[in-house]
Amino acid sequence: MSRYREPICRLCRVEKAKLFLKGNKCLTDKCPIERRAYAPGQHGRSRRRILGYGIQLREKQKMKRYYGMSEKQFHLFFERAERQKGITGETLLSMLERRLDNVVFLSGFAHSRAHARQLVNHGHFVVNETRVTIPSALVKPGDVVSYRDRSAKSEEVKALLDFHKTKALPGWLEIDSAAAKIRITALPTRADVQLPVEEHMIVELYSK
Repeated sequence: MSRYREPICRLCRVEKAKLFLKGNKCLTDKCPIERRAYAPGQHGRSRRRILGYGIQLREKQKMKRYYGMSEKQFHLFFERAERQKGITGETLLSMLERRLDNVVFLSGFAHSRAHARQLVNHGHFVVNETRVTIPSALVKPGDVVSYRDRSAKSEEVKALLDFHKTKALPGWLEIDSAAAKIRITALPTRADVQLPVEEHMIVELYSK
């Protein structure tokens, strides 16, 4: 799978939106989009009118980069959402929010989604007492996500457990701070997704 190796903050400037790719830095004045809220490059300040396909493409790229996915993986998620009942765009968002790496990040158990993916890949988390190393694994209501016993004893994890207390928690997640466990209490709704994206445009893009 191809990997993006350029400065990651450029992606936020391209999309002209905070994608929260750098963890705490995104919440400070050091965030590049706070200082340079225009696209990178020589012609970043010039006004370019985007219409039709270009708008749909930007919405898709914004969502894909927000969740840190490749084009192929994102398209597979869209196809799965399309086969389910309900509004395709909202179903897609609900599925992406339930990715294990996203749940770990939203709970404050990682500094960024990239950090959460690394932690999951390295086997630091269990779902219902079963070790899971796939960041794209979907959780469901009733599932309990927690650190492995051995991982929870490390100093880095103890610092992260203190960090999560400062984060606002979505309504569909519940945290037991003492046991360092995340419980999924419901399916995420459209109102729970903070990303400013028009998901119906992504549906229109893939429907062509």
